[in-house]
Amino acid sequence: MSEYLTPGEVAARFDVSHDTLRYYERAGVLGVVERSTSGHRRYRSADVELLDLVRCLRETGMPIAALRTFADLVRAGEGTVDERIDLLVEHDAQLGERIEVLTARRRHIQGKIAYYRSLRDGSAG
Repeated sequence: MSEYLTPGEVAARFDVSHDTLRYYERAGVLGVVERSTSGHRRYRSADVELLDLVRCLRETGMPIAALRTFADLVRAGEGTVDERIDLLVEHDAQLGERIEVLTARRRHIQGKIAYYRSLRDGSAG
């Protein structure tokens, strides 16, 4: 990766819009993104790494407030590792619970699919 990425390159890499990138900045998740002398945003590798983790956490249901807290902890440095671990452990536990619920619901749906196929195929009863 070059020293800096443009907003377009970052948006393409993570399949997000420019508006999403600006939202993450305004929400305090990305913090202040550096600008070139011409005023254009330019993302450093640390910004891109954080955004990669932020997208993972967001796609797994972490609320923006928690993302902001996590990003603040990352920016605060090595002294916050235990707090970051705690936040991620809590999120992982919540994610595990959601996966269990979704798995049970998926089994229910698959049972209905099998039932309706049996009706269609005349093998019910």
